[in-house]
Amino acid sequence: MYVSKAPFNEKAESQHLTATRVADGEARRALWGWSPPPLPAQTAWARRVDRFAPRTGLRCLAFLVGIVALLSIAPHLVTRGQLVVEGIAFLASGGWCALNFWRCRQAHCLISGGGWLGLSFLSFIETGLGHSVINGYEQPVFLGVLAIGVAFEGTWYLRRGDNIVRFGATGQSTAR
Repeated sequence: MYVSKAPFNEKAESQHLTATRVADGEARRALWGWSPPPLPAQTAWARRVDRFAPRTGLRCLAFLVGIVALLSIAPHLVTRGQLVVEGIAFLASGGWCALNFWRCRQAHCLISGGGWLGLSFLSFIETGLGHSVINGYEQPVFLGVLAIGVAFEGTWYLRRGDNIVRFGATGQSTAR
């Protein structure tokens, strides 16, 4: 089970943790213990996202396998086909991370969500142009965004004691 190094802050925890709290005062985490639990779903849109977005288990694994399959198939297509399939994979990955950041505040999603959504936009522009403007390096850029996001989360965890990005009223992180 996940154990945070940060001191227990009841107010911050009660704002972030939902009914997933267990007897010992810690929350169940998604993605096999890596992803924080979602914020309380106070809107219909948040409840829909919580139902739809794969968080753990076979649905999550199937989503990841689907992304890898799209990225594996893309290089075997003609240029426009490759760029559109990669764009779909980048959009799905970026959308998942952006929604995950909105619902859970997981640190790497701050970087990977924005990076992959931007990369999907670039890929769709390239599709319209009929060629890559970064010489076919879309997939290495995708992996670079992943590496930067994971490094950011690792640094965040080492400095703050957990992988949850919290913002106070002033926009400053409320983690220690």
